[in-house]
Amino acid sequence: MNFMSYKLLSDRETVIEKINNAPTSKYHYMVWLVSGMGFFTDAYDLFIIGAVLTLLPLAGWNELTSFETSLLASTALISAVIGAIAFGWLLDHLGRRAVYGLELAILIIGALGSALLTPINAVYILMAWRFMLGIGIGGDYAASSTIMAEYSSTKNRGKLVGMVFSMQSLGLLAGPLVTLALLFSGIAPTLIWKLLLAFGSVPALLVIYWRRHIPETPKFSVGVRGDTGRASRDLYSFTGVRVEVTKEKVQIVKVKWHKLFTDKRLLLLMLGTAGSWFLMDWALYGNSIMSSTMLGLLVPSVIKGLQRLIITTEYTALVFGLAAVPGYWLATFTIDRIGRKPIQAIGFLAMAASFLLLGIIPGIMSPATVIEFLSLYGVSYFFIEFGPNVTTFIYPPEVYPVPVRGLGTGISAAGGKIGAFLGTLLNLAIIASFGESGLFILLAFFSLIGLVLTIALLPESKMKALEESSQEEKYLTEKPEIIVK
Repeated sequence: MNFMSYKLLSDRETVIEKINNAPTSKYHYMVWLVSGMGFFTDAYDLFIIGAVLTLLPLAGWNELTSFETSLLASTALISAVIGAIAFGWLLDHLGRRAVYGLELAILIIGALGSALLTPINAVYILMAWRFMLGIGIGGDYAASSTIMAEYSSTKNRGKLVGMVFSMQSLGLLAGPLVTLALLFSGIAPTLIWKLLLAFGSVPALLVIYWRRHIPETPKFSVGVRGDTGRASRDLYSFTGVRVEVTKEKVQIVKVKWHKLFTDKRLLLLMLGTAGSWFLMDWALYGNSIMSSTMLGLLVPSVIKGLQRLIITTEYTALVFGLAAVPGYWLATFTIDRIGRKPIQAIGFLAMAASFLLLGIIPGIMSPATVIEFLSLYGVSYFFIEFGPNVTTFIYPPEVYPVPVRGLGTGISAAGGKIGAFLGTLLNLAIIASFGESGLFILLAFFSLIGLVLTIALLPESKMKALEESSQEEKYLTEKPEIIVK
């Protein structure tokens, strides 16, 4: 290696080292808030449809068929697959800054259209708006984790990316709480369902401006574009650390998108990240979105209408508030000490045990055993969150090289949303054919497969720089263009 290329590589490494060792600053927390509010919105919008579906017949809509109910509940999930892959590709080809915020614009249009432009009984119009909403949600999954990971230091990366995702827990809880507030307010159901859907645009509207003005991540600038000058300027803008770079040649990380499918290591990683996310999301979304229907089995059959919805919503809020929310944040604040792999493995194992018990204990899902069921059901929720729900979000941007980090993350998230779609679409049919016990036994089996994938295919990435955990040194190549004058 000649002197010039050595010095150029030194510049690249200097920029990266400054990012990896930067102290957590107010800018990091600004990026967290701007990214995290998107996930608050994502969770609220995805899960609120369960309450809306229960409200529609009480608001003058014709009784929905089981097929219409399942399809409406799952439409945003299947379009999220499209959004995650499309925005993941755009992140890698246009840059993080060029794309970020566009996904929220799509989400906002979908949420407001669902609420304000859907006539009564217009099932397929509501479905179309929900489809648009899902495109934006999928894009957020690809973009926010990638951007937060590339801004974070090595020491606190798991915590910061986890904090973004754990805002989902507040959106998850906000859904039933807002529903209860509106139900107790005396507002007519004909307006409540519209308000529930419209509220999903508010958090996104608050932060979309800031998303469009976040600077490019220095790791993308230096790793993909070879632009150490821009990387150093953007590094200074959020750390206050100056890095002088004046060299004419740089090294970049070069990986084409098809390597995700032809490189054995990357292909196995994708099976691990997308596969474990698929299995986890089947359980989480299938149970959460249809919680009003499933938890209705705990309510005496003589209780009907709004009172029945109030009770099931209270049960949902109880499980989310006491089990899910603590699980998210405990995982977030311990993941850099315990590690990604142990938390994900423990979570899948505990999920398997709790789902199996729910499946084999006779009569566990009845009005006579509310406390017993909710306790065990709550355990499953706690370990979904203190387990694979948080880790499957953190893993992908850590293990894919920077030129395919957006797409690798998007494909992983798409795997999760395919599982969420199938769980939401099929869980009621599985219950109809095999009973609640059959569904829980199936989820226990899925959890065990997730445990195997975690142990066999996923590395431990705690306290490793992104460049190390993604093995970017394998893909370094010299970029001869003059970037900085």
